[in-house]
Amino acid sequence: MDILAYFASLKPLNLIMSLPGNVAQGVIWGVMALGVYLSYRLLDFPDLTVDGSFATGGAVTVVLILAGVPVPIALVAAVLSGILAGMITGLLHTLLGIPGILAGILTQISLWSVNLMILDGANKAVNVDKFTLIVSLRNIGNSIITALGFAVVLIMLLYWYFGTEQGSAIRATGCNPHMSKAQGINIDNMKVLALCISNGLVALSGGLMSQYQGFADIKMGQGAIVIGLAAVIIGDVLGDALFSKRMNFAIRLIFVVIGGVVYYLVIGLVMWLRMPTDLLKLLTAAIVAVFLAVPYLRSKAKNSFSLAGKRGV
Repeated sequence: MDILAYFASLKPLNLIMSLPGNVAQGVIWGVMALGVYLSYRLLDFPDLTVDGSFATGGAVTVVLILAGVPVPIALVAAVLSGILAGMITGLLHTLLGIPGILAGILTQISLWSVNLMILDGANKAVNVDKFTLIVSLRNIGNSIITALGFAVVLIMLLYWYFGTEQGSAIRATGCNPHMSKAQGINIDNMKVLALCISNGLVALSGGLMSQYQGFADIKMGQGAIVIGLAAVIIGDVLGDALFSKRMNFAIRLIFVVIGGVVYYLVIGLVMWLRMPTDLLKLLTAAIVAVFLAVPYLRSKAKNSFSLAGKRGV
């Protein structure tokens, strides 16, 4: 009876009304996931800088908007701050020989203090009534369109750039650094450049999110890497399921953004089911683990040796 009463108390209308907000957040986080995709998939670099650079992008955007700087210029400044953060991580790794994970952690920790200095405190709000923001909770429909516009333009630019000689060199560096070096590619420069682009996209997403939610907070980037990985993995699984071998680079980028939307729709469903918010991080980790395991389990199921063993049994 308690279970029946629980399901009877759920209101489907509330779930439907929350969908636009979840989609808007999903697209914005999808932009961030594009940056994670570049470092995680293309470069094969586990970059933990993003937890800090996401908040830095938000902090820079809000502070500049409050100072009277036009929003587009504030977003450009946010991107530049992310590029600088990625450059620091890249130089720590390539010049000083610090392992990639530790280099990202060092930059992330440093950005905590930097963000405190930028915000002059733990957080800072920006009023949508006083400033013209390009995304906002007040107008979710326009926010979705604007965020989608950013995502489409970025996907087009990334698709073009990674088809150029320099972009191909970055992809080659991630696939086989030893062979790339033998071919005359400066793999250290390619790593630094890729991390700059990656964190620039992450900071841009942070700038959009700070406008959408109406404030910047030094904790807004906590867990960003997990959300980004979730979007990337979900997008890969869905894309492979729908397109299989026809998946090209452009489609993969599109599905990274779709993965961000799907992730936030799942989170919205969980919130609608009134699950304890204390379990949200645990749920996020579980979602990522499940989607990470799916490709491995599928490949194992298709393995010829496994099939032969089953037939033998």
